[in-house]
Amino acid sequence: MKLSKHLRPFLEYLEIEKGRSSLTIRNYEFYLQRFLNWADDPSVDDVDQESVRKYRLYLNRLEDPQRGTLKKNTQNYHLIALRSFLKYLARQDVNAYAPEKIELAKQGAREPEFLEATDVEQLLEAPTQSKAPEILKARDRAILELLFSTGMRVSELANLKRDDINLTRDEFSVRGKGDKVRVVFLSHQARFWLKKYLDLREDESPFMFVRHDRANKDSDEAKPITSRSIERLVKYYAAAAGIPKKVSPHTLRHTFATDLLMNGADLRSVQSMLGHASITTTQVYTHVTNRQLKDVHQAFHAKRRSEGDEE
Repeated sequence: MKLSKHLRPFLEYLEIEKGRSSLTIRNYEFYLQRFLNWADDPSVDDVDQESVRKYRLYLNRLEDPQRGTLKKNTQNYHLIALRSFLKYLARQDVNAYAPEKIELAKQGAREPEFLEATDVEQLLEAPTQSKAPEILKARDRAILELLFSTGMRVSELANLKRDDINLTRDEFSVRGKGDKVRVVFLSHQARFWLKKYLDLREDESPFMFVRHDRANKDSDEAKPITSRSIERLVKYYAAAAGIPKKVSPHTLRHTFATDLLMNGADLRSVQSMLGHASITTTQVYTHVTNRQLKDVHQAFHAKRRSEGDEE
């Protein structure tokens, strides 16, 4: 049987049995369709060690005119999708190539970009120093404060509803990746700017953050702001604040985690607040603990040696 015949049932399995998001399912479909197109829709028996080796070579050499060759992590996304597909086939008693034989490409250790404290303050202040209408100043400041206060993903923030947040409390629940629910916490500043923004709102939209452009005023219900709009907003205010590095909502998520660790939080707690399924994902922030180890070394190592022992 052709491999493509199993694709739709697999995607439905991801949705129903695994509870994957629509975005994850769309990505898996894209990655697997690329494999099917490359292999000319092979039969299940045609997927073997040699075909996987050639596919990995193809991915490594694949070049986009605008973006260049695929990054190692992008290549791995393709391979992870293929492994998941093969695991599904095994569960359906289909005799397929063993998924555990597919090794992922080795990646160099990546260190997340984060903002220093002074840059954070300048970024958070940027909306209120702009010449925008008061409601936009309040909305944009609330968005930035909430991203930094909670470490939320941009999609989670864009989907927030007014009823999701109780401003009399400093915490609320967020539904994140894999439909997992976690608790996030509001800083005093985040609560202040959220309340200020809501007090300026006159629309009846259930969404926490909405558009305030001319087209929106002519409609019955204000439309929610999109993830892409939030990304552009963060980039704009970072430039306005004079921050030279590339800043995105995910940079604020990294900054949130880094700030917690530098102030003494343990990795497990940060894992919970970020909504990471595995501690391995959170360990990307070991650059922070490494910096703390250096401070410990300088403060406590060889204190009993006198300066006269130095050469």
